[in-house]
Amino acid sequence: MAQYQITVDSQLLQQLFLGNSKDSGVAKLLESVLNQVLQAQATEQLSAEPYERTDERQGYRNGTYPHQLTTRVGTITLRVPRIRNGKFSTEMFARYQRSEQALVLALMEMVVNGVSTRKVSQITEELCGTEFSKSTVSDLCKRLDPIVTAWNNRNLRESFYPFLIVDALVLKVREEGRVRSRGVMLAYGVNTEGYREVLGLMLGDSESEASWSEFFSWLKDRGLRGVELIVSDQHGGLVRAIRTHFQGVTWQRCQTHFMRNILDATPKQLQEELYPRVRAILDAPDLETARLLLQQTVETYESKATKATSVLENGFDDATAVLLLPEKYRKRLRTTNGMERLNEEIRRRERVIRIFPNRESVIRLIGALLIEIDEKWASKKYLDMAEYLEWRDVYGRIKVQRIAAENCRVPPQF
Repeated sequence: MAQYQITVDSQLLQQLFLGNSKDSGVAKLLESVLNQVLQAQATEQLSAEPYERTDERQGYRNGTYPHQLTTRVGTITLRVPRIRNGKFSTEMFARYQRSEQALVLALMEMVVNGVSTRKVSQITEELCGTEFSKSTVSDLCKRLDPIVTAWNNRNLRESFYPFLIVDALVLKVREEGRVRSRGVMLAYGVNTEGYREVLGLMLGDSESEASWSEFFSWLKDRGLRGVELIVSDQHGGLVRAIRTHFQGVTWQRCQTHFMRNILDATPKQLQEELYPRVRAILDAPDLETARLLLQQTVETYESKATKATSVLENGFDDATAVLLLPEKYRKRLRTTNGMERLNEEIRRRERVIRIFPNRESVIRLIGALLIEIDEKWASKKYLDMAEYLEWRDVYGRIKVQRIAAENCRVPPQF
């Protein structure tokens, strides 16, 4: 680890200890220290002090540019050294978080490819220095891409994932001189230890059954196993792919999307009246109660809201599949809301880009962000799985005994 010699003048110390605002004193002290560090780093990279003549010199200083940094003690102004060959900017950029690196890389690629706006140029200039080239972008990509690729293709065989939540985003990507809509398929799982884990992402041409089939095959090839419940919306291609690749696995239709579908089919004057009825069905303590409430709702509204009751009846079994689970697991597994929050984080960065310069930048940006989210998830348990694992064993035994009885055979002893 590099060590730097820092000097602090008496005026700064006086402001720190005797000034009216301690925060302003700390801010000035921090500003002084960081600016000295920046100059020391420039000296390290150039292998020469300012105005020093030496055969080992790696380049030349070209002044500084101001960069404001907001901290807990106020906004400070850094004087970032300029290096004629741009290497210092590259080193400073490497200190950003992976997701910020990927975001700025996408912006830089837009500029290099000549499709940027003036605002994008200003952002990249502020973050990366006054100039950067295709070789600079390529060098930075080489540093980040292997990290994202290794994470996105890691082996999943170390864990079992009883719960799988999947969804897709539609983004715009520039390909062959045209802007095309592409689907980004995402999945996260909850393992038997109760931790959430982002399992991976894949960029497809669309959200078709073929794209989802390729995505699921890829996850299974990497070792995805133990899936017992899949939560998603009712996208046709997605549902067909689930039934093909996860035969026998319970599918939970997202209740948020289901409710939206019902209300869309309900006459406007009846929406407020029907909503609590449907909500009561979905929040029922068990399937028997839910079916009773369903029957009452259909009888009441069949003639007044025919389409809505048809949607409700047809989707009831898939939307209430979660009622088979112990109550403590239902709230987090009855919708894709957790995935929607993940999507919102992606959208925050996607809105800055608007149109990705190529496919690689999509995987780089979203993958880098997901790595950081995955690391945060690893520090906090999402569900206590003990009750579920016990329930699963009991439920499995009952199911085996029922099948044996239906086939007139003596059920196995456990």
